[in-house]
Amino acid sequence: MATRAPRKAARTKQSKAQSRRTRKAAGRPTIPPLLFAEVSPRSVGGMSMFDMSARIDPNIVSNYMSDEQTIARAAARLEEAGFQILQISPYTINIAAPIKVYEVAFKTKVIAEELSTRKSGGVVDTATFFTAESAPRFGLISTQGTAFESLIEGVAIEEPRYPFAALPYAPKVAYWHLEVPHDVSLGCNADQAHRSGTTGRGVRVAMVDSGHFAHPFFAARGYRVAPVTLAPATSDPAVDDNGHGTAESANIFAVAPDAELLPVKMNFANSTAAFNAAVGLSPDIITCSWGSDVRSGPLSPANQTLAIAIADAVARGIVVIFAAGNGHFGFPGQHPDVISAGGVFIQPDGTLRASDYASGFASPIYSGRNAPDLCGLVGMLPRAAYIMLPLQPGCAIDTGSAGGTHPNGDETATDDGWAAISGTSAAAPQLAGAAALVKQACPRLTPAEVRDILVRTAIDVTTGNCNPASSGASAAAGTDLATGAGLVNATAAALVAKIRCLGPIRPIGPIEPIRPIRPIEPVEPIRPIQPVEPVRPVRPVEPIRPIQPIQPVEPIRPVQPVEPIRPIQPVVPVQPIRPVGPVGPTSAMRETQQSQLEGQPITAEDVRALEDMIVQGKIEPSNL
Repeated sequence: MATRAPRKAARTKQSKAQSRRTRKAAGRPTIPPLLFAEVSPRSVGGMSMFDMSARIDPNIVSNYMSDEQTIARAAARLEEAGFQILQISPYTINIAAPIKVYEVAFKTKVIAEELSTRKSGGVVDTATFFTAESAPRFGLISTQGTAFESLIEGVAIEEPRYPFAALPYAPKVAYWHLEVPHDVSLGCNADQAHRSGTTGRGVRVAMVDSGHFAHPFFAARGYRVAPVTLAPATSDPAVDDNGHGTAESANIFAVAPDAELLPVKMNFANSTAAFNAAVGLSPDIITCSWGSDVRSGPLSPANQTLAIAIADAVARGIVVIFAAGNGHFGFPGQHPDVISAGGVFIQPDGTLRASDYASGFASPIYSGRNAPDLCGLVGMLPRAAYIMLPLQPGCAIDTGSAGGTHPNGDETATDDGWAAISGTSAAAPQLAGAAALVKQACPRLTPAEVRDILVRTAIDVTTGNCNPASSGASAAAGTDLATGAGLVNATAAALVAKIRCLGPIRPIGPIEPIRPIRPIEPVEPIRPIQPVEPVRPVRPVEPIRPIQPIQPVEPIRPVQPVEPIRPIQPVVPVQPIRPVGPVGPTSAMRETQQSQLEGQPITAEDVRALEDMIVQGKIEPSNL
């Protein structure tokens, strides 16, 4: 066993790398039967994903891939050592095993520590984290000096994650709340888009969460829900014990009723593998309402593997949305490539203010990165009991706050299958629904372009503050830390996407008039053949009479000259009179007329100007 000095060094690095967590003495750590981890085989680019000197983005993420032979050899070696192989991606191998297997294979001692963190509902509590006794960084197992050294760069031990949701309440209550789908659709400004036929049809949205229960709410409305995909280390696809995934998915359909939901069930202890399972479905959009509280850098090994998986998904053209958190410095909500979801509260009179339950902060990891980008609908402190959502009767959320008095209790039975929850857990799927409308309107848009359109069309929010546990920043005119660009405007975003997809257009020119058909010249009739005259009979020859004596010839008089005969001039035939055709413009006149009617084509600059007019409210979508 190693001495305590390396452990203290590792703890010093951890205190800088983790989110200012402090170890608590109360209670012994809970040791799970299986410990989950992500193994990084040697990368083809020679770069370790645990090297923090390079910023990860979609342009360089391929450097962290591993070749198939290296991955296969590493997986075989791990199986021989007693690890379960749960998933293999181009970047990592997802494994699980009892702690003892890790210790024998990697020649180290695995340590469990209770550290302070912020859980669901913004509640500060302790959770169990694991590291190696001689770890170069907290949460990372080194392979140096082991049989895996030539194949594996390192092993990142997974960390606990939490749904970013508030506590529930029952559907029939007296306090102010929203209902799905109609209230959320109206609040996210999606109704006009629906009436124009933009409903998310043909767009596939993967949601990585606690699963999906077949609640009658979804079937009665004909929503498209694919069979649940089980991420590694999960089971029972028909069961959502927590209820979070089922409830929050209703927000997607409120904004994009014809989108297809691809539920991916995770266990919140093996999150990178669950996210990779969603990527494997090749969706258009991935939405996640969970994360961890990360308030200082650098990223932990577990978060580094998740960051690479996200960058790879965006590089594949998938729009990725994460909740910013409820008082958290949410990660991956602060990842630079995701759409980060914050919160805005609609009051009973329709006015808007920043939700003091939702996070707003400047990222301590990525310089210049602020979260959120824009907002969905989120309630207020203390519990954000705001949107009535369907879930599995008797699940954890349904029973957790049953009875009591609002806001400290649900005020309903423990098995009614409904709860009022929100938080940025609700905002993320609302933004996913808006992104689905944008992708239907213009399928060729990149993830960055989708985010740009959602941000540019958002409704500015100028009052209220975000959660004081994040920054407590005030909303103000323009982009701010509390709400980002403001509340999502799904109809305006879809309309801008339609215009963006048009590109330069030349109007259709006028149709040439049809010229009248000229009459066919009459055909001369064939004259009848004259009948042949019958041959007359030959008369008999008269007998020759006696010749008379010749009379003397008189002298010949001179002949008068004969006038020459003039030839007869041919008669000129009379030309038939042709019908007169319509009088039209000359070719030059026609070209001028064509140019005047066509006008100028729509240019890229014109498209941008139209977008700006929509964003600034100078053009109402209903007038187009």
